[in-house]
Amino acid sequence: MTLAELEGDVVILACAVSAGIHGALVSGHFEEGAGAGLGFAASTVALAGLVVWLTRRPESRKALAAAAAVFTGLLAAYALATTTGLPLLHPDPEPVDALALATKAIEAVGLLVTARLLLRPVAVTFPNPNPNPKGIPT
Repeated sequence: MTLAELEGDVVILACAVSAGIHGALVSGHFEEGAGAGLGFAASTVALAGLVVWLTRRPESRKALAAAAAVFTGLLAAYALATTTGLPLLHPDPEPVDALALATKAIEAVGLLVTARLLLRPVAVTFPNPNPNPKGIPT
């Protein structure tokens, strides 16, 4: 297993764990309001979709960019939710709790590893112009 493959697995794991936690909290957030519940449901769907996409196409730069965007959005949304609140979704600031902090730590690791994967050079391969060079039996 290469380092890039291991890092890809870390991103997938971070998406999966975050999706599971968000999914488990959907009903509780619907009790607070439709906006919060829909936000958690949308987060769950986006993260689960990333798990599938990254599992099927681990080298996809589009999938990695999407994961970086989702992680960034979730971290920013939580920062706002705990400081000023999120208009329409969660207007009042919510208290900080251990589960949320653990989830945000997992998402932050996912974001850092995703950024590392996105910043690594892309290997460029060129097709062989002569697939049967002289001296190689065909």
